[in-house]
Amino acid sequence: MIRPLLMSALLTGCFCGIFALGIHWATNMLGQLSILMISFTSGFLGSLFASLVMTRMRGEGE
Repeated sequence: MIRPLLMSALLTGCFCGIFALGIHWATNMLGQLSILMISFTSGFLGSLFASLVMTRMRGEGE
């Protein structure tokens, strides 16, 4: 049970880190609302990405 939880968190963290690097590269100065929206988008997409990967991994293991 703990392994899928950690794997999902790791995938989400990696996705968000890469996403943040891309945003940093694309912009220099952002307002607070923009940062909030980018953070939300990063977490949302990262979670979807991790769920998709974990679902596919679970499907291959069966």
